[in-house]
Amino acid sequence: AITPEESVIFLRNKKNLDEIIKYFEADIILIEGFKKEKTFPKIVCLRSESEKAELFDGLQLCTASLISKDMSPRVSKFNILNNEDIEKIAEIAINKSFKLPNLNCGECGYQDCYGLAQEIVKGNKTSGDCFSLEPSTLVKVNGKIISMNPFIAKIVKNTIIGLLSSLKAFVKGDIEIKIKKK
Repeated sequence: AITPEESVIFLRNKKNLDEIIKYFEADIILIEGFKKEKTFPKIVCLRSESEKAELFDGLQLCTASLISKDMSPRVSKFNILNNEDIEKIAEIAINKSFKLPNLNCGECGYQDCYGLAQEIVKGNKTSGDCFSLEPSTLVKVNGKIISMNPFIAKIVKNTIIGLLSSLKAFVKGDIEIKIKKK
């Protein structure tokens, strides 16, 4: 539904976050909830100190709270009622946000994307250390990149090179294939 003031998309069936994100083209997507997602950093919103044990998973960029003047002690670094704090939170999100593909391929040296994500948040690694984000084989459908772990990417690459190399006009180099829907 689209109105002059807002737009709404309803999706049938249960979708995971990665499936939903494919519908958007944006530099940053603000997501509420998804506490169990381990492939992107978080701004943790706290109501009390005790929530830290439940919500801190090594992916928190910062903490924010609704802090009134009579609230003590302060449970978070930023106050969502303060415009300067909101600007600082936005700056952190813009400069430090990333999304790993959740393929858990291990090519980065970590058992899963969560391990790499924690190191990125700590500043020890970057999203460039994720081999699946910077693949040598790239497949797009309707302009959207299809995530492939390195094993699948290698199969796709070798299959295409194997098919094309038998053609007379084939020369080694970058290959681009476009298939149009009819």
